[in-house]
Amino acid sequence: MYPIRFENLYYDKVWGGRDFELFRENMPDGNIGETWDVACHPNGMSVVENGEYKGIKLDELINMLGTNLVGTKISIEKFPLLVKLINAKEKLSVQVHPNDEYGMRVENEFGKTEIWYVVEAFEGANLVVGTKNCTKEQFIKAIETGEFDEYLNKVSVKKGDTFFVKSGLVHAIGEGVIIAEIQQNSDTTYRVYDYNRGREIHVEKALDVIDFSLKGDKSKGLMKECDGYNKTYLSLCDYFSLEKYDILNNCMEESNEERFYIFTCVEGNGIIKYSDGELIINKGDSIFIPATLGKYELIGTMSLLKSYVPSVKEVEDEILNTIKG
Repeated sequence: MYPIRFENLYYDKVWGGRDFELFRENMPDGNIGETWDVACHPNGMSVVENGEYKGIKLDELINMLGTNLVGTKISIEKFPLLVKLINAKEKLSVQVHPNDEYGMRVENEFGKTEIWYVVEAFEGANLVVGTKNCTKEQFIKAIETGEFDEYLNKVSVKKGDTFFVKSGLVHAIGEGVIIAEIQQNSDTTYRVYDYNRGREIHVEKALDVIDFSLKGDKSKGLMKECDGYNKTYLSLCDYFSLEKYDILNNCMEESNEERFYIFTCVEGNGIIKYSDGELIINKGDSIFIPATLGKYELIGTMSLLKSYVPSVKEVEDEILNTIKG
């Protein structure tokens, strides 16, 4: 088993741009709004780019390797996560995602809770995370008039800002950002308002699932200083844990037979060294760590996001131990 890199899946979007060229080469033409980097979904299927399994689709690889790949605590029937980068040159629609119950009942797909990490913030960079001082009736009127500003919680952002976007939270990615998004493996989005772009909107379903009590606060994180690196706990829920590793020179890690890990490089570069070799990792890369990889070392000067489906209790215990020192 070895660390796996997948081919990037690029998606042209009306609001997209070319900013991925800051760290990516050989991009397709067009206004690229999204790149799906670890995906096992009907709308996008990752294909292995390196090593023995090169050319094999992720769903086929799961069928081949089963729990040796994804872990004993992870379903081999439904891959749980989708990791993507988003480049917004113009603002995205005002939207919301359903929870699991509504998503399965209405769309036959899981809901979508996600988390955003700001990889790049250009002039005027902003996000919308939740509503403010807004009732359902006021929101319906705003949909009709297109006058949302007073009801949307619009925040200016900088590199490194992190926001947890729970299903039911009204949100929008504003112009001038590159976002790393880790989410449930779902592609269900209900657009509330799309700035007259002519795309389908889903007002009735959106109003079914919006929770106006939800707040979209920025994650403060909890940092632990370690020998050769710093580790920051950014977010934890049943669907995913997100931790940031700032590698100063090196970090020794070991895979977990119960679950896979994904490392997404958001700054710098380095290598992942394992028993049978090493793999270069550059900014913008996502690397899949199989459950049975064994020991490996992160070497370089770089910042990595580590995402995985956690045992919440185990991570909570880690955090408590960090607080106790």
